[in-house]
Amino acid sequence: MSLTHDTDTNRAETLRALPLDAWHRARGGRMVPFAGHAMPVQFEGIIAEHLWTRRNAGLFDVSHMGQLLIAAPGADQTPARLALEALLPADLASLDLGAQRYSLLLDDRGGILDDLMITRWPGGFFLVVNGATRAADVTHIAAHLPAGVTLTERSDHGLLALQGPRAAEALASLGLEPAQPQIVPVERLWFMAAGPYRWNGADLHVSRSGYSGEDGYEIAVPVAAIAAFADALAAHPAVRPVGLGARDSLRLEAGLPLYGHDLTPDIDPVEAGLGFAIARRRRAEGGFPGHAKIVAALAGGPARRRVGLIIDGRLAAREGAMVLAGSTPVGTVTSGGFAPSLGHPIAMALIDAAHAAPGTPLSIDMRGRAIAARVVPMPFVPHRYHRKGVA
Repeated sequence: MSLTHDTDTNRAETLRALPLDAWHRARGGRMVPFAGHAMPVQFEGIIAEHLWTRRNAGLFDVSHMGQLLIAAPGADQTPARLALEALLPADLASLDLGAQRYSLLLDDRGGILDDLMITRWPGGFFLVVNGATRAADVTHIAAHLPAGVTLTERSDHGLLALQGPRAAEALASLGLEPAQPQIVPVERLWFMAAGPYRWNGADLHVSRSGYSGEDGYEIAVPVAAIAAFADALAAHPAVRPVGLGARDSLRLEAGLPLYGHDLTPDIDPVEAGLGFAIARRRRAEGGFPGHAKIVAALAGGPARRRVGLIIDGRLAAREGAMVLAGSTPVGTVTSGGFAPSLGHPIAMALIDAAHAAPGTPLSIDMRGRAIAARVVPMPFVPHRYHRKGVA
C-alpha cells in the first residue's frame, strides 16, 4: 500500500471515529489511523476484497472525506460560482444542475492544494474534498469567499462508496426514490451525474462516480441513517465491505492519483497529467491561481510527467524510490504496490519528460538494487465507468 498511516500510538486517543466505527469492528474490520480517523484497512484481506470489487460490488466507508456546500443567498448562484472559479480552474458556468466535475484547488504557483469533486446543486455547489486536507481546504476556501457567499461543512452526513460491476444492481434493490420529478432512478444515472434521493425517510445525495476505476456510486447519508443503510446494502449477495487497502490498490490500477503522494503543492496539473481539468474557457480567460504558469506548461510541455511503470519481478516499489535511466536519476516513485488484477507490481512516478514516452526502459533503485521497469500508458486496468453514449 502507498497510503500513509499515522503510526504514533500516542495519537490514538485523538483519532475521530467514523459513524460506522462499531459496524466495521463487528464485521472484523482491522482499524488503522488514517487522515485523523480510525478506519478499516481490511476485512477478509486486501487481495480478496480487491478482486471481489472488480467482479461484484465493494462497500467502502469514506466518511473521512469533507462534504462542503458553497452557496449564495437566493436562487442566483452566480456569486458562489465566481468565488469558486477564482480558486479552481473549472468552468462552472457550463456545469448543469445535477452534473459533477473533477477539479483542483490551486495555490498561486499553480501547485495542487487538493483535488476534489464538485456538483451543481439547486442551492449552490457541493464539494467533496480529501479527508487529510479537509481542515486546510475549509480554511483556505472560507478566507477567499466574498461577503454573502457561505461555506457549510456537512458534518451530519457520512459518505459511502459502492463500487463494482454489480453496484447498480445492488443500489437499485434498495428502492431509492428520486426526490424531484426530473431525477431518474439511480440505475439510470450516468457517470458524473448526481441527484437527491430518499430512502426510508432519509434524504440522500447520490452520484455515479468513485475512486476504483469501476462503475459505482458515492452516497452521502445522514449519520442517523447510515448504519441501517449500510446493513441494507450489505444484505445484498453482491456486496461486501472493503477497506482502505483495496481502495488503494484499485485506484492504483486505475491510474488515479492520491493526494499527498502523486499530487502535492510542488506538482502542477500539467505535470500530474490532469490537463483535462483545466477548462478551455478558463485557459483563455484565466482568473484562477497559477494561470500563467499552467498555460505555459500546456503550450510548451512540462519538464516532468506522471507516468505508469510496469516492474519486473515480484518486489513492489515504494514511494520515494529513485527512478533511473542507466545510472542517472530521472525521477521518483510516487505510488507503488502489487496489482492483484494483473499479478505483478506497478507504480506511478514523476519523471523527467525526456524519459516519459511509453515503452521507455528504466530501473528503480530498491535498497541499492536496480529493478527493471518500463513506462506504460495508464490506466493499468481499463476504466469501466457507465458513460453516457458508450456501450
